[in-house]
Parts: sequence; structure tokens; C-alpha cells
Amino acid sequence: MKVRILADEAAVARHVASRVTKTLKARPTTVLGLPTGRTPIQLYARLRAAFAAGRVDFSRATTFNLDEFSGLPAGHPASYRSFMETHLFGHVNLKRTRIHFLDGMAADGWAECARYEAAIVRAGGIDLQILGIGANAHIGFNEPGRALHADSHPARLEPATRRSNAELFGGRVREVPRDALSMGVGTIVRSRAIVLIATGAGKAEAIKATVDGPVTTLAPASLLQLHGDVEVVLDPAAASLLGRRTQ
Repeated sequence: MKVRILADEAAVARHVASRVTKTLKARPTTVLGLPTGRTPIQLYARLRAAFAAGRVDFSRATTFNLDEFSGLPAGHPASYRSFMETHLFGHVNLKRTRIHFLDGMAADGWAECARYEAAIVRAGGIDLQILGIGANAHIGFNEPGRALHADSHPARLEPATRRSNAELFGGRVREVPRDALSMGVGTIVRSRAIVLIATGAGKAEAIKATVDGPVTTLAPASLLQLHGDVEVVLDPAAASLLGRRTQ
């Protein structure tokens, strides 16, 4: 892992947006893996601005999002698809046919996940996967456990994960779905390059487990240590517990 500690959240967003724009300029047909949540909001704002200024072209890119809540249609205001439309898709020239999402309304979650895996393979695999991280070191909706699913799969959400998503549901944790569909850890680590972003002291324990801890399914992000091309981009608060620091 290459660990990069930047001045603040804005600097983190600026750095990762620059990497995305440079990647698309070098290879316009790049396949991107994209996250949701609070952490990438500034990143998406930077990408919107870059597109508006003519510095990036998404027209030949392909995207796959990490996860989606079960039981929510794509148009539901709290769905991750709606989040992406609000923060990125509705503002750039991504072709609708090149945007891929897990269908939270699928009657058979396992069949839907198999469809998604096949779509990733048909696209040639993910070139650059952007990740956030949960406070319990989950990536996507791969929650800590004795074992993890390698491929995309239905997932039961931990209470802490539901609480962290309550803002999408007006602060009402009881309305956050208990289940979701998610890329698997194997799907993620098959990406050619990965950028993990984290900001704030609330992510410090998870980052310590990811970077300094043993590789364990009890901290799913720690499995990224096994990948050959991972950049971890942090603000000082998220990096505060690390035993080693690389600028």
C-alpha cells in the first residue's frame, strides 16, 4: 500500500479527482468502480467542476457502483443510484448505457449479483476502483465476519452501518434497509488499481486496521494489503493512529 496523507478533506478530494481525470485522459474507455457515502461527496464535486471546465470527458467511460440497498427502486430518493445522479451522473456526459448498478428491487438477489459479475467481466474488468471505508473497516457492504463472499452478493447490514446511512433516510435508522447487494471483496481486489479514501477521526481505527493490522476478514479492508496497486489517501485525522506514515 502507498499511504498518502494530505492537509485536509479538500486536498484529499482534489488529489483523487486529479487521478481520475488523468486516468480518463490517458485511457478514455476506463472502467471505474465508484462508491457512495459522505466521503466521496467532495470528490464528485471536483469531478463535476472539472467536467464543466472541459478538463475531463466521461463519454467513453464505464462505471460500476459498489452497492445498493435492497428493496429500494432506483428512483427512491435514498437509493444509492439517486445519490449518484445527484452528485455525479446528472452533471457529466456519462452515457446511460455505460452506467451499471445493482438492482435493489431484484426478486432474486443472488441472480442479480451473478448478472452484475458477468457485466463486469464483459466490460473487461474494473480499471480504477475508488473506495470509501466504514468505521468497522467494511468496504462496499462487506461487513466484518468469520468469512467473506468473494463475488457480489446479498449482504445483511450491521447496526453501525445502518446508523451511518440514516442521514439518507431523514435520520431515521429504522427506515434504513437491513439488507443490501454489494460487490464482493474478491470483485474489488480484481480491480487493476484501487484508491481508498478516508477522512475524519471516526475512520482512524479502521485505517489503522487496514494499513497496520493483520490481514483478516474481521477488518475487510485489510485484504487490500494483498493487492499490488493500492493508494490510501487520508487527511491527518484519519491517519492519526498509523504507526508508519508515507507522504
